[in-house]
Amino acid sequence: MDTMVDYEAVFAVSPTPSLILTPDLVMVAANAAYLEAIDRTAGELLGRHLFAVFPPNPAMIEECDTQGADTLGASFARVLTTGRRDFMPVQRYDVETPGSPGMFEERYWSTVNTPVLGPGGDIELIIHTTEEVTEFVSALRRSREGVRGARTRLEQVDVDVYARAGELQMLNEQLIRTHNRQRETTSALREAIEQQRRLVFDASHDLRNPITGLLTELEVALAQPDIDLQGILRKLLRDAERLNEIVADLLEVARLDAGTPGGAEVLDLGYLVAEELERHSPAAAALRTRLQQHVMVRASRIKLARLLDNLVANAERHTRSTIEIVVSVEPPEAVLEVIDDGPGIPPADRERVFERLCRLEEARLRDPGGSGLGLPIAREIAQTYGGRLYAADSPRGARLVLRLPLAAA
Repeated sequence: MDTMVDYEAVFAVSPTPSLILTPDLVMVAANAAYLEAIDRTAGELLGRHLFAVFPPNPAMIEECDTQGADTLGASFARVLTTGRRDFMPVQRYDVETPGSPGMFEERYWSTVNTPVLGPGGDIELIIHTTEEVTEFVSALRRSREGVRGARTRLEQVDVDVYARAGELQMLNEQLIRTHNRQRETTSALREAIEQQRRLVFDASHDLRNPITGLLTELEVALAQPDIDLQGILRKLLRDAERLNEIVADLLEVARLDAGTPGGAEVLDLGYLVAEELERHSPAAAALRTRLQQHVMVRASRIKLARLLDNLVANAERHTRSTIEIVVSVEPPEAVLEVIDDGPGIPPADRERVFERLCRLEEARLRDPGGSGLGLPIAREIAQTYGGRLYAADSPRGARLVLRLPLAAA
């Protein structure tokens, strides 16, 4: 038959001094063994903060030796951070003499702090179990005093035991942190290797398409001497331009990964955009601009031009008829917006489009030869100069927004 366990009764009669605290270190229960060990009543403890009832010994603070309270607090912090039981080395923590405020008794403790998790996995309580080892430490001291004329091993233990225990605790924490860092580094390296593998595979596939087109057109031209040479040359030019775009994207990715952003200078963003649009105005769409002048930013002219080209090229691939480009100021930032009247970007995909090699189905249908690197490169350039690039809400089409910190002219 099943037996119901009265855990409250078990706790009350446990021979191990135990105290139950909330995560804020307010005492809510103490068993008889604990009350006897610290010579207090439940009324003096329950509902009060642990360190309010057991403050550090002022004499130890004057000696810059607060390790008892500090180490106990650090143990509670580790429990709350990790959700795991924490074993403390032997610590000195003096207790105020009952009925004699300001008078402290030298006491030594061996302590374990254990979290109690709720149904959702959050820490609801902490069980603080402790054994007093003051007599053991006193015996060590008496043994040392009985040995004259030599620095014995027992004396060394008495002098160093607490410092060594603390050092061991610190070393253990350092090892845990080092292990976690190594694990994170290994995970990051694996992800970087996998990303590079995908990049090489997809780039090779993208390069093969225009190369295949070039080879096919050349074979046709050689096999049919009377073919339309101008038409063949136009097709070859388009394939060569696609090759150039893909190679330029790969070179830019390599530069960004190598951390070589290029020199920065103070630039008028509106003037730069106007100048670049004169050189490379979209051919497949009407262009509307609202370019505020004297919008000063600090960046590389070449990198910003590349960022703008990538945004305009993306808009040109998706727009139906019109592309709008706006430069404005929203202190403390300069703002560049590229807006098209195409199908837009679904909210769920607005971050995905900035992942390397990510191409949505609609983009693949419109431009099968794209590399999937244009928008990721644009965002990384923005971040290089302290800015951000994102897809924003728009009543029509896609709206890509670049924000850069304003710079003094």
